[in-house]
Amino acid sequence: MAKNITMDNFKQEVIETDKPVLLDFWASWCAPCRMLGPSIDKLTEEYADTAVIGKVNIDEQRELAEHFGVMSIPSVFVIKNGKVIDSAVGVRPKEYYKGVLDKAISN
Repeated sequence: MAKNITMDNFKQEVIETDKPVLLDFWASWCAPCRMLGPSIDKLTEEYADTAVIGKVNIDEQRELAEHFGVMSIPSVFVIKNGKVIDSAVGVRPKEYYKGVLDKAISN
């Protein structure tokens, strides 16, 4: 299961890690977010040793959503060394996120 990312653990889990981080900004009332959920769960399993996969509930973590400028959900950001290196709005196939993560891991 993806890590629940909050303001309390953001620095440790996202900024201070040496692994690429995929953050899924979502809300429980968002149907497309629920469609993306199984792909995020599979990525969590597949990248357990090489990346951090996290979910940010925008209703509970408004400050993080504002920090990333989230206007629509789902919004997914890939972060490496504390910097956003890719982002996507809406539901994309799992293979899209795999490609972005593989590129982040190899660079």
